[in-house]
Amino acid sequence: MPFNDEKQCVGEDQPSDSDSSQFSESMASLSDCECSGQSFTSDSSSKSSSPASSPPRVTTFDEVMATARNLANMTLVHEIAVNESFELKQEVLPENSLVSRVKHIVHQAFWDVLESELNADPPEYDHAIKLLEEIREILLSLLTPSGNQLRNQICEVLDIDLIRQQAEHGAVDIQGLANYIISTMGKLCAPVRDDDIRELKVTGNIVEVLRQIFHVLDLMNLDMANFLIRSLRPHLQRELVDYERTKFQEILEETPSALDKTTEWIKESVNEGLLSLSETTLTPGAENSAKPSLSPILVLNNSYLKLLQWDYQKKVLPETLMTDEGRVQELTEKLNQLKIIACLSLITNNMVGAITEGLPELTNRLKRISTVLLEGMDKETFNLKEALNSIGVQTCVEINKTLMERGLATLNPEVEANLVGQFSSIKEKDNPIWSLIDKRIQLYMKSLLCHPNPQKGMPPMPGGLAVIQQELEVLGCRYANIVNLNKQVYGPFYANILRKLLFGEEVTGKTDTSPSAN
Repeated sequence: MPFNDEKQCVGEDQPSDSDSSQFSESMASLSDCECSGQSFTSDSSSKSSSPASSPPRVTTFDEVMATARNLANMTLVHEIAVNESFELKQEVLPENSLVSRVKHIVHQAFWDVLESELNADPPEYDHAIKLLEEIREILLSLLTPSGNQLRNQICEVLDIDLIRQQAEHGAVDIQGLANYIISTMGKLCAPVRDDDIRELKVTGNIVEVLRQIFHVLDLMNLDMANFLIRSLRPHLQRELVDYERTKFQEILEETPSALDKTTEWIKESVNEGLLSLSETTLTPGAENSAKPSLSPILVLNNSYLKLLQWDYQKKVLPETLMTDEGRVQELTEKLNQLKIIACLSLITNNMVGAITEGLPELTNRLKRISTVLLEGMDKETFNLKEALNSIGVQTCVEINKTLMERGLATLNPEVEANLVGQFSSIKEKDNPIWSLIDKRIQLYMKSLLCHPNPQKGMPPMPGGLAVIQQELEVLGCRYANIVNLNKQVYGPFYANILRKLLFGEEVTGKTDTSPSAN
């Protein structure tokens, strides 16, 4: 999305909707790509579950496989469209792995057999002819629709029936055919493969030539696939919202439980919002006849904020976020690193700020040290306490070095020990510095998600985050882009869930997945 009324989120403590009719108005359309324009009082809603009186539905194996195919296709299309650097790469097996060794042995055995056949007296050409036939098909598959002349030439030179007749009379010229194949590959390949073609031309052993021809053809196939991906990307980007929404509706029809985790994810935010609202509006001794009301947009944005503190070891992401799982996890890990850097900077300023004030080069140097020593902190084997202790020691060294360069007294041992100790305790439960920085980052990210257009202007940066401002703005923009695209695709499904959770309305039928109006 963002939704039409998203600007209202800035006043986060004030509920904006009191009934389902207002909810329909606030969530019916989407910016940039309007969801479907339907009112939420209509019957065009996503089918979330069977009626309670219905018998349990048995999912067949074919339905499971169809769902898996839909999900795989949707994930691939999403990755191509949103990841500009996405491309197919050649699989590289670990050198000493079992699969690598078996593959090498089997392939070597095949080429050894081919060499023995060609060196026999008289030579045997059965395997060689099969290879030539396979090469011909690969070359033809690399041609463009307009390459009729070259297509005819390949079919004429690599005429398998004619080659078999020549082989029967011992008149086949394998080396000549290989030279023609290499020449043709040179016409079809991308410039990046020119060196490979030159190496083929100077290879003397015919078996090695054929072997390397297949290797280079594999690379050319990969080049062609990546070219097609780059060509298709603009089209996929234009059609992505409608395509993903339609595919997800198909998955939902085949697997009615496909929104269970998404519902739980949003329900957590609803419960937290209602609790917070009750605490702020409840007057002691008075009865509240009005039911607490929450803004659906606020609830959804708070749900998105939860993803930035997600425990990927214990919880699975909501189904509607699976296509962005890698990106969201990467941003979450980076954000955790930035939180720690901001905490370290705040502690340093509080303790020795009077000494280091006006020394931006020292601040930048301490930030670089922290960034380097916190690399890989998302790994299970990473010892955070040890890393924080090392950062504390290095910070003291750098501060003392700077003070000595200016002819000032260095830090006394007590201050150094206190600084290192505070660094090491950052991630302890209820650490006030960590809690403060975390709240300020959450406030900034919430403002960013509610911002009508982050590209044209960023919300103000809360105090204490100046040291990570540049990185946090970049990360925030990336996350806002993920969230806005996700809202555009899954807005109707979220709306149905929120209608049920906030207003107790049952949802029937299915979501309108007709092309969105632009």
